[in-house]
Amino acid sequence: MAHPHLTGRHAGVLLHISSLPGPGPVGEIGPYAHAFLEWMAQAGLDTWQILPLHPVGGSYSPYGSPSAFAADPHLISLEALVADGLLDPAPLPYGQAQVDVDLVHVWKMPLLRQAARRVVTTEDWRDGFVAWAQAESGWLDDWALYAVLHRHYQGGWWAWPESVARRADLDQIRAELKDAIDVERGLQYLFHRQWSQLRAHARERGIRLMGDIPIFVSGDGCDTWADRSLFRLREDGRPDPIAGVPPDYFSPTGQRWGNPVYDWGAHAQDNYGWWRARIRRELALVDVLRLDHFRGFAANWIIPAEEEDAREGQWAPGPGRALFDALAEELGALPLVAEDLGEITPDVEVLRDGAGLPGMKVLQFAFGGDPGRASRHPFLPHNYGHTNWVCYTGTHDNETAVGWYQNTDERTRHHLRTYTARDGHAPAWTLIREAWASVAGLAVAPMQDILALGNEARMNVPGVAEDNWLWRMRELPWYACEGVRRISETFGRT
Repeated sequence: MAHPHLTGRHAGVLLHISSLPGPGPVGEIGPYAHAFLEWMAQAGLDTWQILPLHPVGGSYSPYGSPSAFAADPHLISLEALVADGLLDPAPLPYGQAQVDVDLVHVWKMPLLRQAARRVVTTEDWRDGFVAWAQAESGWLDDWALYAVLHRHYQGGWWAWPESVARRADLDQIRAELKDAIDVERGLQYLFHRQWSQLRAHARERGIRLMGDIPIFVSGDGCDTWADRSLFRLREDGRPDPIAGVPPDYFSPTGQRWGNPVYDWGAHAQDNYGWWRARIRRELALVDVLRLDHFRGFAANWIIPAEEEDAREGQWAPGPGRALFDALAEELGALPLVAEDLGEITPDVEVLRDGAGLPGMKVLQFAFGGDPGRASRHPFLPHNYGHTNWVCYTGTHDNETAVGWYQNTDERTRHHLRTYTARDGHAPAWTLIREAWASVAGLAVAPMQDILALGNEARMNVPGVAEDNWLWRMRELPWYACEGVRRISETFGRT
């Protein structure tokens, strides 16, 4: 049975906001984001998948955010702030080929704080800001205070003065730091206004926004500081054990993520209230939500904190069906997609199907493996069996389709050519065609594959800390609209 959010046939593109072209050091939710919606409409696409919208963590990763609730102020549009009268017109650096992290911090953020300060102190803006801040205070107040304290003290929150780390006498601290805290709240309000305008434009165009939520949070983040009881932490506040994944396709030593592990018993005691609030917050931003590392809800790989890699970890049970039952009590049919990749065991499939969630099929994984079982690979389109899937050419963690084809072995290339009756000349569009032709309710290609780019445009290499998340388009590819629309129309996805 098709998931309610996959009724019919849909087609989408995976492109994070930071990868949009335009002025400034990073893609923004301003004019180019609105123009991209028009590009999608012309291309016949109805789903825009993005990466997590929360403040980026170390190495600029959107999957290592210090908050599961706050939004990333880096994505606020300076052009829109000028148009609103919150910034004075000034020349903007233009045409960066990739995200310039240094320029974000030393040039853009001071301008954003200047605009936020005007919002919270100017009569024309203050009423709207105050009303919104009161409605969002459940997460906003802790985040704003945490952000100010983290800049002030540096280092992990467990190294802050003990009274602050343990959240004692916060009223006095809030009073002393009120102006700086208000600026942080103002930044979140600016994001809210611009994002609300973008989402309204998407709805006008019949385009769904598909978000992404990491299962885990940062150890040195607002969430662990705000409520220690929900996580397995040492007495000093440091996480132990930590999360990761065992050795797999991406890494022979596994991945030692370092995130704290949830105390699922504590979450169950209040019927997963923190998770219900988290999903509500996400669905205030997007229409559909991908659950990253879904298998962790069945069981997750936990590693002693002292281990240098993930090989010495073990599986520990997750919340299972109880969490999704609690979410369904509020949401009904869950607008969620399970990222069911990696070492998937029967219990993960039972959890996914029992919760009624679509799973993922990634075509780059479909053509390798044991030659004797090649035709039975579950990611090959003829094996899907039903429509309750999202089919990808690749994800943000994969090579681009062109890079994959160049780097894979000849037997895999031969399988692709034989299966698709193509000569290998255009591997990205060969995979796009297979995804769009499949029975999957939603087919998605990263923008890099639509543009047939090589690995110079890769977004992320799992297990590698540096030089990820920085790719940007130089301009919107209007020339590609006709080809995308034609293939969408051919396979009934418009």
